[in-house]
Amino acid sequence: MLNILLSFILFSACSQNTNQPESNQNVENNTGTSENKQEVVQNKDNSKAPEQEAAISTEKIITLGGNITETVYALGEGAKLVGVDVSSLYPAEVEALPKVGYYRQISAEGIISLGPTVIIGSDAVGPADALEKIKKVGIPVQVLSSKKTLAGAQERITGIAKLLNKETEGKKLIDNMNAELAKVNKPNTKPKVLFIYARGAGSVNVAGTATSAEEMITLAGGINAVSEYEGYKPINSEAIIAAAPDVILMTARGLESIGGIDAVAKLQGISLTPAGKEKKIIAMDDLLLLGFGPRTGQAVQELATKISK
Repeated sequence: MLNILLSFILFSACSQNTNQPESNQNVENNTGTSENKQEVVQNKDNSKAPEQEAAISTEKIITLGGNITETVYALGEGAKLVGVDVSSLYPAEVEALPKVGYYRQISAEGIISLGPTVIIGSDAVGPADALEKIKKVGIPVQVLSSKKTLAGAQERITGIAKLLNKETEGKKLIDNMNAELAKVNKPNTKPKVLFIYARGAGSVNVAGTATSAEEMITLAGGINAVSEYEGYKPINSEAIIAAAPDVILMTARGLESIGGIDAVAKLQGISLTPAGKEKKIIAMDDLLLLGFGPRTGQAVQELATKISK
């Protein structure tokens, strides 16, 4: 039986409602990643990679996290997937695969029943008791950093590529990402961008510093309109007006949950901002915008174009 290779898993205490973001944590958890930090095994080149002590069969893979699933497909190994978590939404082929729950609330029984030879997840996977059940039956779990930055995206690609013996393909993905980033047409004047994470009008949070939303805004040539706090928090109308954003940025599902651009423009405080008055409210696919997977370069290009108009 393969050695149990799971170590340094960090179970992140989170809300049981996966549709609700968490204050001062990353709402991007719902797109398949997390900013919670945990030490992982380092290679000699200092790149973070999955923990490995012996050869692991990758013939039957379960991935836990949308950006991890997407990376496996981008490396040409999607045919080896036997299951994914529900945050795995891209590419379209993933829809036909068995689901094992949300990656922070996985089903041990569901995973074990699929007979995987390896599980690839991040340091945000849980709950702990489910992981213990998986360890006890000898299924290796490879742990990657869930860091929500450009460097984090490239570290994940490198780690997964090493595990799957696809290092040449992994390097190509990173080279392509860097080439796409080099071609980004940033706005001449940096606009102030307010990112709103919403799951209905009653569940609205705004991105502060040290968030994946801020990272994306910066990469695209904008400025985060909110710098008074870290993470995601509800803020009052006075604070929104004071932030004076030129652009309101949302995920596609978030915009839909509010009722569209006109409905967002009418939210308390928004109507009195430059963005609200001009209805400069833009949206992007959730996983593309916040996932920090192999399409990060493409996502930055798209965001830069949208905030420049």
